Amino acid sequence: MKDNPLKKLEALGQSIWLDYIRRDLIANGNLRRLIEEDGLRGVTSNPSIFEKAIAESNLYDKDIHDMALKKKNDKEIYETLSQRDVKNAADEFRPVYEKTDCKDGYVSLEVNPHLAHETRGTIEEARQVVGSARQAQRFH
Repeated sequence: MKDNPLKKLEALGQSIWLDYIRRDLIANGNLRRLIEEDGLRGVTSNPSIFEKAIAESNLYDKDIHDMALKKKNDKEIYETLSQRDVKNAADEFRPVYEKTDCKDGYVSLEVNPHLAHETRGTIEEARQVVGSARQAQRFH
């Protein structure tokens, strides 16, 4: 097997992040493989990435259908789906987080870009995401 250039970067102190997240990346073990074999150290996502993941697959259809039956609006559905995927990805990165003494192993999610010029709205959304993540940790 040839030397993995990503592992070489890791040895030089670089933290490799992936700008992509989708439910099947986590469920099929590919995220774990990227972490273990390629030295992936974090993942970032944003509303556009989630929109593409949701629109280009049927992975989320059942959840969307179930939430729509419960009269959830678009924002509530998006937040539930995205936060669930972020939480599951963070679970995969926990060993990295612990091994690196909290330097790596993060999963980030950008706030809604429509809030770019609304400081108060940005802060409120960020607090809501953090609060949801903390609540999920308590029940994990």
